[in-house]
Amino acid sequence: MKKALLIAFCSGILTYVNGQKHEFLDPPKFNDADLTKPKSLLDENAPAEILYRSVHFNIDPATGNLRKSVFSRVKIYDKDKAEEWLNLEIPLYLSSERETLEKIKAFTYNLENGASVATKVDKSSKYKSKESKFVTINKFAFPNVKNGSVIEYQYAILSPFLYSVPQVVIETDVPSLYTEYILDTPVNISYNVNYTGSLVPKYREIEERAMYGLDYKTYRFGYENLKGFKTEKFIKNDKNYRTKISAELHSTLFSKLQMYSSSWDEIKDKLYLSNDFGDELKRTKLAKERIPATVSEMKSEKEKADAIFEYVKNTFIWNKDRGISTDEGIKKLLETKTGNAAEINLFLVTMLREAGLKADPLIISTVDHGLINLASPSVNSANFVIAAVRIKDSYQLYDATSKQSSANNLPPRDWNEYGILIAKEKILHIQMPNLSSSFNYLTAEAKINEDGSISGKYSDKDTGTYAMFAKESYDENAEKYKKQYKDNFSIDFAGIDSKILENGDFESTMKFSSDNMIDRVGKKMIINPMLFLNKNSNEFDQTEERKYPIDFISAYTKVKKVILEIPDGYVIESMPKSKKIVTQDKEIEYSYVAEQKGNKLEVTSTTKIVSPDYPKEYYPAFKQIWGTASKSENQVISLIKKS
Repeated sequence: MKKALLIAFCSGILTYVNGQKHEFLDPPKFNDADLTKPKSLLDENAPAEILYRSVHFNIDPATGNLRKSVFSRVKIYDKDKAEEWLNLEIPLYLSSERETLEKIKAFTYNLENGASVATKVDKSSKYKSKESKFVTINKFAFPNVKNGSVIEYQYAILSPFLYSVPQVVIETDVPSLYTEYILDTPVNISYNVNYTGSLVPKYREIEERAMYGLDYKTYRFGYENLKGFKTEKFIKNDKNYRTKISAELHSTLFSKLQMYSSSWDEIKDKLYLSNDFGDELKRTKLAKERIPATVSEMKSEKEKADAIFEYVKNTFIWNKDRGISTDEGIKKLLETKTGNAAEINLFLVTMLREAGLKADPLIISTVDHGLINLASPSVNSANFVIAAVRIKDSYQLYDATSKQSSANNLPPRDWNEYGILIAKEKILHIQMPNLSSSFNYLTAEAKINEDGSISGKYSDKDTGTYAMFAKESYDENAEKYKKQYKDNFSIDFAGIDSKILENGDFESTMKFSSDNMIDRVGKKMIINPMLFLNKNSNEFDQTEERKYPIDFISAYTKVKKVILEIPDGYVIESMPKSKKIVTQDKEIEYSYVAEQKGNKLEVTSTTKIVSPDYPKEYYPAFKQIWGTASKSENQVISLIKKS
């Protein structure tokens, strides 16, 4: 078995043969010369650079716990652009047992009068934040950081949770002179090591050796001179493309062999036997009592499913906790009307089943959690559960945690390629393409005043997935959401009102005025009729070859319409040129149309994207069409005053 595991792992990476023995777990002594480095040789524009990083996991033979030891030394070149490195966050997990933090040391080094001076992170720079019932984050702020500083920290976490070794992302946003990953485990505790990404370690050891007084299996990977990961626009989660390593418990061999690595079918069986999943799906009496009376009169399965979904969605409030297992349980949910994702959506599944529908839980990984690794089944790779109803030959997907969602109209976080259907009789991998289209309507009605000022009203309305995007942003910080209009446009907005419409659309309306949108040249007024809605840059501006797929999460149509009232006594010297461009396969379409209707000029630009995502080969097409849109929307007109 061990040989098979080794072969499987080796097939995922290339073997590097190096004649010289490399020493792991050997951090170099602090070098004052690092403080004088003016820039990174790997990337002269990098705001920071990892000088040395070591992440070491080992099973402590004395306690049987998993110890994670971290040592990191980072050079700061531009502290204003390296904010993420100036604060250290260490999450600790707890359930029936808890992780503990120990041996924390952290310093900021600066060069003063030709010598390095260390400033220790003291207690005033440390604080805890309880993120959820199961996670507490210890936060540390590095003091006295300047351009040129070096920050250094080391700590250890002792964890009773042996099942899953935390994932380590090798590729960060900044370059690294050296990064290493080590996993040491007794030979009678076997792990599956999952390696994803394109980077090949320069130093690599996978072998059995005597350590800590026992026989151990060790996995060691060292990387030198890594450039920072360059993300691209229109990607849901670039972590999916970074090189990273994780490990999950495969088996233990003490008095007998105990297998932990599972198939999805085994995971399904365990979930149905568990108190906080399978047992909660047995709350049939509680579910049956709450099915709306009108459901029995409905003939269509889709109508029944929609009605039950609307009841659950509008009755219960999501407490923002994710997970595929219940926390307080469905009985508590019914009492308080508040629960986590599993409590709400598992109760939805139970109600749907009691109404005679073929409904099952669908476990997924949300976008920010990364993709489920189908080849390495693990309950930890999923962090959310929704409801799937089989109607005829297709599935209707429901997520009652969002007040704006409907059948197959899920929150943006849910659209992450595929999920695992946990049916009683079998599991099924389900592809999850977002087949719904979103719309964005931007409408400005304006009047040009005699003095050259402009005033009017503006509305920004989103539908579908994009409406949920907007609502999530608004809920996170309403004032910040409204402020974006003033920040993004050089114009005065007033009376901004944002709200959900009855059909689930999200709309913001406001009034606006401006004194600087018109240029006067003699008797002429020169203005861009798109006002502040013109596309003034090409978002597809990548000069190097595209590496990753293009993802919009939802197909969409964006309509920008401006109705401009021309002042009395003025005429349009020449109309803007209309334009239309469509790809041969009609996947991408753009049009710009200008029409004069009496004393008003109507300009409408429409961008239509037929699919939610595209292969990278479409990038040149997007670049061309976005360039055409920019040219069209930056046309100007001249208004001439009649003699």
